[in-house]
Amino acid sequence: MWEPQPDAGSLLKSTAKMPTTPVKAKRVSTFQEFESNTSDAWDAGEDDDELLAMAAESLNSEVVMETANRVLRNHSQRQGRPTLQEGPGLQQKPRPEAEPPSPPSGDLRLVKSVSESHTSCPAESASDAAPLQRSQSLPHAATVTLGGTSDPSTLSSSALSEREASRLDKFKQLLAGPNTDLEELRKLSWSGIPKPVRPMTWKLLGYLPANVDRRPATLQRKQKEYFAFIEHYYDSRNDEVHQDTYRQIHIDIPRMSPEALILQPKVTEIFERILFIWAIRHPASGYVQGINDLVTPFFVVFICEYIEAEEVDTVDVSGVPAEVLRNIEADTYWCMSKLLDGIQDNYTFAQPGIQMKVKMLEELVSRIDEQVHRHLDQHEVRYLQFAFRWMNNLLMREVPLRCTIRLWDTYQSEPEGFSHFHLYVCAAFLVRWRKEILEEKDFQELLLFLQNLPTAQWDDEDISLLLAEAYRLKFAFADAPNHYKK
Repeated sequence: MWEPQPDAGSLLKSTAKMPTTPVKAKRVSTFQEFESNTSDAWDAGEDDDELLAMAAESLNSEVVMETANRVLRNHSQRQGRPTLQEGPGLQQKPRPEAEPPSPPSGDLRLVKSVSESHTSCPAESASDAAPLQRSQSLPHAATVTLGGTSDPSTLSSSALSEREASRLDKFKQLLAGPNTDLEELRKLSWSGIPKPVRPMTWKLLGYLPANVDRRPATLQRKQKEYFAFIEHYYDSRNDEVHQDTYRQIHIDIPRMSPEALILQPKVTEIFERILFIWAIRHPASGYVQGINDLVTPFFVVFICEYIEAEEVDTVDVSGVPAEVLRNIEADTYWCMSKLLDGIQDNYTFAQPGIQMKVKMLEELVSRIDEQVHRHLDQHEVRYLQFAFRWMNNLLMREVPLRCTIRLWDTYQSEPEGFSHFHLYVCAAFLVRWRKEILEEKDFQELLLFLQNLPTAQWDDEDISLLLAEAYRLKFAFADAPNHYKK
Protein backbone atom coordinates (compact mmCIF):
# COMPACT_ATOMS: atom_id res chain seq x y z
CA MET A 1 0.00 0.00 0.00
CA TRP A 2 1.28 3.46 -0.80
CA GLU A 3 1.47 6.05 1.94
CA PRO A 4 0.65 9.70 1.13
CA GLN A 5 3.53 12.18 1.37
CA PRO A 6 3.36 13.91 4.78
CA ASP A 7 4.80 17.21 3.55
CA ALA A 8 2.57 17.71 0.51
CA GLY A 9 -0.69 19.63 0.24
CA SER A 10 -3.91 18.32 -1.20
CA LEU A 11 -5.46 19.78 -4.29
CA LEU A 12 -7.83 17.28 -5.85
CA LYS A 13 -11.27 16.99 -4.33
CA SER A 14 -13.11 13.71 -4.44
CA THR A 15 -16.55 13.66 -5.94
CA ALA A 16 -19.37 11.20 -5.51
CA LYS A 17 -19.99 10.91 -9.26
CA MET A 18 -17.94 11.27 -12.37
CA PRO A 19 -18.69 11.03 -16.10
CA THR A 20 -17.51 8.02 -18.04
CA THR A 21 -15.10 10.12 -20.08
CA PRO A 22 -12.66 12.47 -18.39
CA VAL A 23 -13.43 16.17 -18.43
CA LYS A 24 -11.02 19.05 -18.37
CA ALA A 25 -10.23 20.55 -15.02
CA LYS A 26 -7.91 23.17 -13.54
CA ARG A 27 -4.24 22.45 -14.23
CA VAL A 28 -2.15 21.56 -11.22
CA SER A 29 0.53 24.17 -10.91
CA THR A 30 3.14 22.56 -8.70
CA PHE A 31 4.88 19.24 -8.62
CA GLN A 32 4.40 18.98 -4.83
CA GLU A 33 0.63 19.44 -5.10
CA PHE A 34 0.36 16.77 -7.76
CA GLU A 35 2.66 14.34 -5.95
CA SER A 36 0.55 14.52 -2.81
CA ASN A 37 -2.35 13.13 -4.81
CA THR A 38 -0.49 10.54 -6.88
CA SER A 39 1.59 9.05 -4.08
CA ASP A 40 -1.37 6.97 -2.96
CA ALA A 41 -3.27 6.93 -6.25
CA TRP A 42 -2.60 3.24 -6.76
CA ASP A 43 -4.03 2.28 -3.37
CA ALA A 44 -7.08 0.34 -4.53
CA GLY A 45 -9.02 0.44 -1.32
CA GLU A 46 -12.70 0.86 -0.73
CA ASP A 47 -12.74 4.55 -1.69
CA ASP A 48 -13.25 3.86 -5.37
CA ASP A 49 -15.17 7.06 -6.04
CA GLU A 50 -12.21 9.22 -4.98
CA LEU A 51 -9.94 7.34 -7.36
CA LEU A 52 -12.46 7.77 -10.16
CA ALA A 53 -12.57 11.48 -9.53
CA MET A 54 -8.79 11.74 -9.75
CA ALA A 55 -8.86 10.04 -13.15
CA ALA A 56 -10.91 12.96 -14.47
CA GLU A 57 -8.34 15.66 -13.70
CA SER A 58 -6.35 17.20 -16.56
CA LEU A 59 -2.66 17.58 -15.74
CA ASN A 60 0.54 18.68 -17.40
CA SER A 61 2.01 15.64 -19.17
CA GLU A 62 5.57 16.28 -17.95
CA VAL A 63 4.33 16.46 -14.37
CA VAL A 64 2.41 13.24 -14.87
CA MET A 65 5.39 11.32 -16.25
CA GLU A 66 7.92 12.71 -13.75
CA THR A 67 5.71 12.02 -10.76
CA ALA A 68 4.55 8.61 -11.94
CA ASN A 69 8.12 7.45 -12.45
CA ARG A 70 9.25 8.81 -9.10
CA VAL A 71 6.34 7.32 -7.17
CA LEU A 72 6.72 3.95 -8.87
CA ARG A 73 10.47 3.95 -8.19
CA ASN A 74 9.92 4.76 -4.52
CA HIS A 75 7.27 2.08 -4.25
CA SER A 76 9.54 -0.54 -5.81
CA GLN A 77 12.31 0.35 -3.36
CA ARG A 78 9.95 0.11 -0.38
CA GLN A 79 8.66 -3.24 -1.50
CA GLY A 80 12.15 -4.50 -2.27
CA ARG A 81 10.96 -5.87 -5.62
CA PRO A 82 13.07 -5.85 -8.77
CA THR A 83 11.55 -3.83 -11.59
CA LEU A 84 10.83 -5.24 -15.03
CA GLN A 85 13.49 -4.90 -17.65
CA GLU A 86 11.27 -5.57 -20.62
CA GLY A 87 10.80 -3.14 -23.47
CA PRO A 88 7.58 -1.43 -24.51
CA GLY A 89 4.19 -2.99 -24.24
CA LEU A 90 3.20 -5.94 -22.14
CA GLN A 91 5.89 -8.44 -23.03
CA GLN A 92 6.22 -9.96 -19.59
CA LYS A 93 3.36 -11.03 -17.37
CA PRO A 94 3.85 -9.30 -14.01
CA ARG A 95 2.37 -10.98 -11.00
CA PRO A 96 -0.42 -8.97 -9.39
CA GLU A 97 0.23 -7.14 -6.16
CA ALA A 98 -2.10 -7.33 -3.18
CA GLU A 99 -3.91 -4.27 -4.49
CA PRO A 100 -3.71 -3.91 -8.28
CA PRO A 101 -3.03 -0.34 -9.42
CA SER A 102 -5.93 2.02 -9.74
CA PRO A 103 -5.92 5.21 -11.75
CA PRO A 104 -3.21 7.82 -11.40
CA SER A 105 -4.71 11.26 -11.32
CA GLY A 106 -4.63 13.05 -14.58
CA ASP A 107 -5.84 12.79 -18.12
CA LEU A 108 -3.27 10.69 -19.94
CA ARG A 109 -4.23 11.83 -23.41
CA LEU A 110 -0.97 13.78 -23.70
CA VAL A 111 1.26 11.16 -22.11
CA LYS A 112 3.63 9.40 -24.48
CA SER A 113 3.35 5.70 -25.00
CA VAL A 114 5.78 3.44 -23.18
CA SER A 115 7.66 2.85 -26.43
CA GLU A 116 8.12 6.57 -27.11
CA SER A 117 9.11 7.32 -23.53
CA HIS A 118 11.93 4.82 -23.86
CA THR A 119 13.28 6.32 -27.05
CA SER A 120 12.83 9.95 -26.11
CA CYS A 121 14.28 9.66 -22.61
CA PRO A 122 17.44 7.53 -22.97
CA ALA A 123 18.83 8.90 -19.72
CA GLU A 124 16.17 7.07 -17.77
CA SER A 125 16.94 3.49 -16.87
CA ALA A 126 14.67 0.65 -17.91
CA SER A 127 13.83 0.08 -14.28
CA ASP A 128 12.51 3.65 -14.05
CA ALA A 129 10.29 3.42 -17.10
CA ALA A 130 9.14 -0.16 -17.24
CA PRO A 131 7.01 -0.12 -14.05
CA LEU A 132 4.78 2.39 -15.80
CA GLN A 133 3.21 -0.66 -17.42
CA ARG A 134 1.62 -1.46 -14.07
CA SER A 135 0.33 2.08 -13.50
CA GLN A 136 -2.39 1.99 -16.08
CA SER A 137 -5.18 4.53 -15.89
CA LEU A 138 -8.41 2.65 -15.34
CA PRO A 139 -11.92 4.04 -15.06
CA HIS A 140 -12.39 2.07 -11.87
CA ALA A 141 -10.04 0.65 -9.29
CA ALA A 142 -8.86 -2.68 -10.67
CA THR A 143 -9.88 -5.66 -8.63
CA VAL A 144 -9.29 -9.37 -8.71
CA THR A 145 -12.37 -10.92 -10.28
CA LEU A 146 -13.97 -14.18 -9.29
CA GLY A 147 -11.98 -17.03 -10.66
CA GLY A 148 -8.84 -14.91 -11.02
CA THR A 149 -5.43 -15.92 -9.77
CA SER A 150 -2.96 -14.13 -7.56
CA ASP A 151 0.51 -14.42 -6.16
CA PRO A 152 0.29 -16.22 -2.80
CA SER A 153 3.28 -14.23 -1.55
CA THR A 154 1.31 -11.00 -1.77
CA LEU A 155 -2.29 -12.02 -1.17
CA SER A 156 -3.55 -14.79 1.08
CA SER A 157 -6.49 -16.91 -0.01
CA SER A 158 -8.59 -15.57 2.84
CA ALA A 159 -7.85 -11.98 1.85
CA LEU A 160 -8.72 -12.83 -1.75
CA SER A 161 -12.04 -14.38 -0.78
CA GLU A 162 -12.85 -11.37 1.41
CA ARG A 163 -12.17 -9.05 -1.49
CA GLU A 164 -14.28 -11.16 -3.83
CA ALA A 165 -17.11 -11.16 -1.29
CA SER A 166 -16.85 -7.39 -0.84
CA ARG A 167 -16.93 -6.83 -4.58
CA LEU A 168 -19.89 -9.15 -5.04
CA ASP A 169 -21.74 -7.28 -2.26
CA LYS A 170 -21.24 -4.00 -4.11
CA PHE A 171 -22.87 -5.45 -7.22
CA LYS A 172 -25.73 -7.00 -5.25
CA GLN A 173 -26.46 -3.74 -3.44
CA LEU A 174 -26.46 -1.86 -6.71
CA LEU A 175 -28.73 -4.39 -8.41
CA ALA A 176 -31.12 -4.65 -5.44
CA GLY A 177 -32.35 -1.07 -5.59
CA PRO A 178 -35.62 -0.07 -7.25
CA ASN A 179 -33.70 1.86 -9.94
CA THR A 180 -30.25 0.57 -10.87
CA ASP A 181 -27.70 3.32 -11.44
CA LEU A 182 -26.43 2.17 -14.85
CA GLU A 183 -23.53 4.61 -14.84
CA GLU A 184 -22.29 3.24 -11.53
CA LEU A 185 -22.90 -0.30 -12.79
CA ARG A 186 -20.66 0.39 -15.78
CA LYS A 187 -17.90 1.70 -13.53
CA LEU A 188 -18.04 -1.40 -11.36
CA SER A 189 -18.22 -3.71 -14.37
CA TRP A 190 -15.15 -2.28 -16.12
CA SER A 191 -12.82 -4.29 -13.88
CA GLY A 192 -14.79 -7.51 -14.30
CA ILE A 193 -18.17 -8.80 -13.16
CA PRO A 194 -18.48 -11.58 -10.54
CA LYS A 195 -19.99 -14.71 -12.07
CA PRO A 196 -23.17 -14.82 -9.88
CA VAL A 197 -24.33 -11.38 -11.03
CA ARG A 198 -22.96 -11.41 -14.57
CA PRO A 199 -26.19 -12.58 -16.32
CA MET A 200 -28.36 -9.79 -14.88
CA THR A 201 -25.59 -7.20 -15.32
CA TRP A 202 -25.14 -8.06 -19.00
CA LYS A 203 -28.89 -7.83 -19.58
CA LEU A 204 -29.04 -4.42 -17.89
CA LEU A 205 -26.08 -3.21 -19.96
CA GLY A 206 -27.84 -4.67 -22.98
CA TYR A 207 -31.58 -4.11 -23.20
CA LEU A 208 -33.35 -4.32 -19.83
CA PRO A 209 -34.64 -1.12 -18.16
CA ALA A 210 -33.01 0.20 -14.99
CA ASN A 211 -36.34 0.26 -13.15
CA VAL A 212 -36.92 -3.08 -11.44
CA ASP A 213 -40.71 -2.85 -11.69
CA ARG A 214 -40.56 -2.50 -15.48
CA ARG A 215 -38.26 -5.48 -16.06
CA PRO A 216 -40.82 -8.35 -15.97
CA ALA A 217 -43.06 -6.60 -18.50
CA THR A 218 -40.08 -5.76 -20.72
CA LEU A 219 -38.78 -9.34 -20.59
CA GLN A 220 -42.20 -10.69 -21.49
CA ARG A 221 -42.68 -8.21 -24.31
CA LYS A 222 -39.23 -8.81 -25.85
CA GLN A 223 -39.59 -12.58 -25.60
CA LYS A 224 -42.99 -12.38 -27.27
CA GLU A 225 -41.57 -10.14 -29.98
CA TYR A 226 -38.65 -12.49 -30.69
CA PHE A 227 -40.80 -15.60 -30.96
CA ALA A 228 -43.21 -13.70 -33.21
CA PHE A 229 -40.22 -13.21 -35.53
CA ILE A 230 -39.59 -16.97 -35.39
CA GLU A 231 -43.19 -17.74 -36.27
CA HIS A 232 -43.26 -15.19 -39.07
CA TYR A 233 -39.84 -15.69 -40.70
CA TYR A 234 -38.24 -19.01 -39.76
CA ASP A 235 -40.30 -21.18 -42.09
CA SER A 236 -38.93 -19.13 -45.00
CA ARG A 237 -35.40 -20.46 -44.43
CA ASN A 238 -35.85 -22.98 -47.24
CA ASP A 239 -37.33 -20.46 -49.68
CA GLU A 240 -35.15 -19.70 -52.66
CA VAL A 241 -34.52 -16.13 -51.57
CA HIS A 242 -33.23 -17.17 -48.13
CA GLN A 243 -31.87 -20.68 -48.59
CA ASP A 244 -28.28 -19.52 -49.24
CA THR A 245 -28.27 -17.58 -45.96
CA TYR A 246 -29.61 -20.52 -43.99
CA ARG A 247 -27.23 -22.97 -45.68
CA GLN A 248 -24.21 -20.84 -44.77
CA ILE A 249 -25.36 -20.56 -41.14
CA HIS A 250 -25.93 -24.31 -41.04
CA ILE A 251 -22.37 -24.89 -42.34
CA ASP A 252 -20.70 -22.36 -40.02
CA ILE A 253 -22.19 -23.37 -36.66
CA PRO A 254 -20.42 -26.76 -36.37
CA ARG A 255 -17.11 -24.96 -37.00
CA MET A 256 -17.58 -22.80 -33.92
CA SER A 257 -16.06 -23.42 -30.52
CA PRO A 258 -16.30 -24.83 -27.94
CA GLU A 259 -17.30 -28.02 -29.73
CA ALA A 260 -18.70 -29.60 -26.56
CA LEU A 261 -21.34 -26.86 -26.47
CA ILE A 262 -21.97 -26.21 -30.15
CA LEU A 263 -22.48 -29.84 -31.16
CA GLN A 264 -25.38 -30.31 -28.75
CA PRO A 265 -28.49 -30.46 -31.00
CA LYS A 266 -30.54 -28.09 -28.84
CA VAL A 267 -27.77 -25.48 -28.96
CA THR A 268 -27.34 -25.84 -32.73
CA GLU A 269 -31.06 -25.22 -33.26
CA ILE A 270 -31.06 -22.16 -31.00
CA PHE A 271 -28.04 -20.64 -32.75
CA GLU A 272 -29.54 -21.29 -36.19
CA ARG A 273 -32.75 -19.49 -35.24
CA ILE A 274 -30.97 -16.52 -33.67
CA LEU A 275 -28.62 -16.00 -36.63
CA PHE A 276 -31.27 -16.51 -39.30
CA ILE A 277 -33.76 -14.12 -37.71
CA TRP A 278 -31.08 -11.47 -37.23
CA ALA A 279 -29.97 -11.80 -40.86
CA ILE A 280 -33.53 -11.52 -42.22
CA ARG A 281 -34.22 -8.46 -40.11
CA HIS A 282 -30.96 -6.73 -41.11
CA PRO A 283 -30.85 -6.94 -44.91
CA ALA A 284 -28.17 -4.23 -45.18
CA SER A 285 -25.62 -6.76 -44.05
CA GLY A 286 -27.43 -10.06 -43.89
CA TYR A 287 -25.49 -12.97 -42.45
CA VAL A 288 -21.68 -12.75 -42.66
CA GLN A 289 -19.21 -15.30 -41.35
CA GLY A 290 -17.96 -14.04 -38.00
CA ILE A 291 -21.34 -12.95 -36.71
CA ASN A 292 -21.96 -16.55 -35.63
CA ASP A 293 -19.17 -16.36 -33.04
CA LEU A 294 -20.82 -13.41 -31.30
CA VAL A 295 -23.75 -15.52 -30.11
CA THR A 296 -21.66 -17.83 -27.90
CA PRO A 297 -20.58 -15.54 -25.01
CA PHE A 298 -24.12 -14.29 -24.39
CA PHE A 299 -25.60 -17.78 -24.51
CA VAL A 300 -22.97 -19.24 -22.16
CA VAL A 301 -23.30 -16.42 -19.61
CA PHE A 302 -27.09 -16.68 -19.54
CA ILE A 303 -27.16 -20.49 -19.37
CA CYS A 304 -24.72 -20.47 -16.44
CA GLU A 305 -27.41 -18.73 -14.39
CA TYR A 306 -29.26 -22.06 -14.31
CA ILE A 307 -26.50 -24.67 -14.26
CA GLU A 308 -23.24 -25.20 -12.42
CA ALA A 309 -20.27 -25.52 -14.77
CA GLU A 310 -16.64 -25.57 -13.69
CA GLU A 311 -15.55 -24.50 -17.15
CA VAL A 312 -17.62 -22.50 -19.62
CA ASP A 313 -16.33 -24.78 -22.39
CA THR A 314 -18.11 -27.80 -20.90
CA VAL A 315 -21.65 -26.44 -20.46
CA ASP A 316 -24.30 -29.15 -20.84
CA VAL A 317 -27.84 -27.94 -21.61
CA SER A 318 -29.51 -31.36 -21.60
CA GLY A 319 -30.98 -30.84 -18.12
CA VAL A 320 -32.23 -27.29 -18.71
CA PRO A 321 -36.05 -27.01 -19.04
CA ALA A 322 -37.39 -26.02 -22.45
CA GLU A 323 -39.03 -22.85 -21.10
CA VAL A 324 -35.73 -21.67 -19.60
CA LEU A 325 -33.95 -22.31 -22.91
CA ARG A 326 -36.61 -20.21 -24.67
CA ASN A 327 -35.95 -17.31 -22.31
CA ILE A 328 -32.19 -17.63 -22.76
CA GLU A 329 -32.60 -17.71 -26.55
CA ALA A 330 -34.57 -14.45 -26.51
CA ASP A 331 -32.10 -12.77 -24.13
CA THR A 332 -29.20 -13.86 -26.35
CA TYR A 333 -30.88 -12.52 -29.48
CA TRP A 334 -31.57 -9.07 -28.05
CA CYS A 335 -28.15 -8.65 -26.45
CA MET A 336 -26.40 -9.75 -29.63
CA SER A 337 -28.57 -7.34 -31.62
CA LYS A 338 -27.54 -4.49 -29.32
CA LEU A 339 -23.86 -5.36 -29.86
CA LEU A 340 -24.22 -5.59 -33.65
CA ASP A 341 -26.08 -2.28 -33.85
CA GLY A 342 -22.79 -0.60 -32.95
CA ILE A 343 -20.57 -2.48 -35.42
CA GLN A 344 -22.87 -3.28 -38.34
CA ASP A 345 -20.55 -1.54 -40.82
CA ASN A 346 -18.13 -4.41 -40.08
CA TYR A 347 -20.51 -6.71 -41.94
CA THR A 348 -22.04 -4.66 -44.76
CA PHE A 349 -20.86 -5.14 -48.36
CA ALA A 350 -17.03 -5.24 -48.59
CA GLN A 351 -16.93 -4.90 -44.78
CA PRO A 352 -15.74 -1.25 -44.77
CA GLY A 353 -15.75 -1.02 -40.98
CA ILE A 354 -13.16 -3.77 -40.67
CA GLN A 355 -11.05 -2.38 -43.52
CA MET A 356 -10.95 1.00 -41.77
CA LYS A 357 -10.17 -0.46 -38.33
CA VAL A 358 -7.29 -2.57 -39.68
CA LYS A 359 -5.83 0.54 -41.30
CA MET A 360 -6.20 2.47 -38.04
CA LEU A 361 -4.51 -0.38 -36.17
CA GLU A 362 -1.55 -0.25 -38.55
CA GLU A 363 -1.17 3.51 -38.10
CA LEU A 364 -1.53 3.24 -34.33
CA VAL A 365 1.08 0.49 -33.98
CA SER A 366 3.49 2.48 -36.15
CA ARG A 367 3.28 5.24 -33.51
CA ILE A 368 3.41 3.18 -30.32
CA ASP A 369 6.04 0.62 -31.40
CA GLU A 370 7.79 1.58 -34.61
CA GLN A 371 10.26 -1.32 -34.32
CA VAL A 372 7.50 -3.95 -34.40
CA HIS A 373 5.74 -2.12 -37.23
CA ARG A 374 8.95 -1.87 -39.26
CA HIS A 375 9.78 -5.54 -38.61
CA LEU A 376 6.39 -6.65 -39.97
CA ASP A 377 6.79 -4.38 -42.99
CA GLN A 378 10.33 -5.61 -43.75
CA HIS A 379 9.08 -9.20 -43.83
CA GLU A 380 6.07 -8.21 -45.96
CA VAL A 381 3.50 -9.18 -43.33
CA ARG A 382 0.34 -7.16 -43.95
CA TYR A 383 -1.95 -6.30 -41.06
CA LEU A 384 -4.97 -7.47 -43.01
CA GLN A 385 -3.50 -10.99 -43.06
CA PHE A 386 -3.82 -11.41 -39.29
CA ALA A 387 -5.87 -8.49 -37.92
CA PHE A 388 -8.92 -8.98 -40.15
CA ARG A 389 -9.95 -11.91 -37.97
CA TRP A 390 -9.24 -9.88 -34.81
CA MET A 391 -11.80 -7.31 -35.94
CA ASN A 392 -14.26 -9.70 -37.60
CA ASN A 393 -14.48 -12.04 -34.58
CA LEU A 394 -13.61 -9.52 -31.83
CA LEU A 395 -10.57 -11.63 -30.79
CA MET A 396 -12.80 -14.60 -30.00
CA ARG A 397 -10.61 -16.90 -32.11
CA GLU A 398 -7.44 -15.61 -30.41
CA VAL A 399 -8.26 -16.13 -26.71
CA PRO A 400 -10.18 -18.79 -24.72
CA LEU A 401 -13.93 -18.30 -24.23
CA ARG A 402 -13.47 -17.54 -20.51
CA CYS A 403 -11.19 -14.65 -21.51
CA THR A 404 -13.65 -13.39 -24.10
CA ILE A 405 -16.35 -13.22 -21.42
CA ARG A 406 -14.06 -11.20 -19.15
CA LEU A 407 -13.15 -8.95 -22.09
CA TRP A 408 -16.82 -8.34 -22.83
CA ASP A 409 -17.44 -7.27 -19.22
CA THR A 410 -15.31 -4.25 -20.05
CA TYR A 411 -16.51 -3.77 -23.62
CA GLN A 412 -20.11 -3.48 -22.43
CA SER A 413 -19.19 -0.95 -19.75
CA GLU A 414 -16.92 1.13 -21.99
CA PRO A 415 -18.52 3.72 -24.30
CA GLU A 416 -18.35 2.26 -27.82
CA GLY A 417 -16.46 -0.69 -26.40
CA PHE A 418 -16.97 -3.06 -29.32
CA SER A 419 -16.60 -0.44 -32.04
CA HIS A 420 -13.87 1.86 -30.71
CA PHE A 421 -12.12 0.54 -27.60
CA HIS A 422 -11.54 -2.79 -29.35
CA LEU A 423 -9.03 -1.05 -31.65
CA TYR A 424 -6.80 -0.19 -28.68
CA VAL A 425 -7.17 -3.69 -27.25
CA CYS A 426 -5.93 -5.09 -30.57
CA ALA A 427 -2.97 -2.69 -30.55
CA ALA A 428 -2.04 -3.70 -26.99
CA PHE A 429 -2.54 -7.36 -27.95
CA LEU A 430 -0.09 -7.10 -30.86
CA VAL A 431 2.57 -5.23 -28.89
CA ARG A 432 2.18 -7.78 -26.10
CA TRP A 433 4.03 -10.23 -28.39
CA ARG A 434 6.81 -7.86 -29.54
CA LYS A 435 9.64 -10.04 -28.22
CA GLU A 436 8.40 -13.11 -30.09
CA ILE A 437 7.61 -11.08 -33.21
CA LEU A 438 11.07 -9.54 -33.36
CA GLU A 439 12.68 -12.96 -32.96
CA GLU A 440 10.94 -14.31 -36.07
CA LYS A 441 12.90 -13.60 -39.25
CA ASP A 442 10.72 -15.34 -41.82
CA PHE A 443 7.41 -14.29 -43.41
CA GLN A 444 5.81 -17.71 -43.05
CA GLU A 445 6.86 -18.18 -39.43
CA LEU A 446 5.76 -14.66 -38.52
CA LEU A 447 2.32 -15.08 -40.04
CA LEU A 448 1.91 -18.54 -38.54
CA PHE A 449 2.73 -17.14 -35.10
CA LEU A 450 0.34 -14.19 -35.42
CA GLN A 451 -2.48 -16.48 -36.51
CA ASN A 452 -1.87 -18.97 -33.69
CA LEU A 453 -0.88 -16.93 -30.65
CA PRO A 454 -0.15 -18.96 -27.47
CA THR A 455 -3.05 -17.83 -25.30
CA ALA A 456 -4.56 -21.19 -24.34
CA GLN A 457 -3.52 -20.76 -20.69
CA TRP A 458 -4.59 -17.12 -20.40
CA ASP A 459 -6.87 -16.14 -17.53
CA ASP A 460 -8.56 -13.03 -16.10
CA GLU A 461 -5.23 -11.58 -15.02
CA ASP A 462 -3.88 -11.57 -18.57
CA ILE A 463 -7.03 -9.89 -19.87
CA SER A 464 -6.93 -7.28 -17.09
CA LEU A 465 -3.35 -6.37 -18.01
CA LEU A 466 -4.29 -6.20 -21.69
CA LEU A 467 -7.25 -3.92 -20.93
CA ALA A 468 -5.10 -1.68 -18.75
CA GLU A 469 -2.61 -1.13 -21.56
CA ALA A 470 -5.45 -0.58 -24.05
CA TYR A 471 -6.98 2.05 -21.77
CA ARG A 472 -3.67 3.88 -21.56
CA LEU A 473 -3.33 3.85 -25.35
CA LYS A 474 -6.88 5.13 -25.74
CA PHE A 475 -6.21 8.16 -23.58
CA ALA A 476 -2.91 8.83 -25.32
CA PHE A 477 -4.40 8.75 -28.83
CA ALA A 478 -8.22 8.75 -28.84
CA ASP A 479 -8.69 12.53 -28.75
CA ALA A 480 -5.65 13.26 -30.91
CA PRO A 481 -6.46 11.75 -34.32
CA ASN A 482 -3.40 13.37 -35.90
CA HIS A 483 -1.26 11.23 -33.63
CA TYR A 484 -2.24 8.27 -35.78
CA LYS A 485 -0.11 9.73 -38.53
CA LYS A 486 3.57 10.52 -38.57
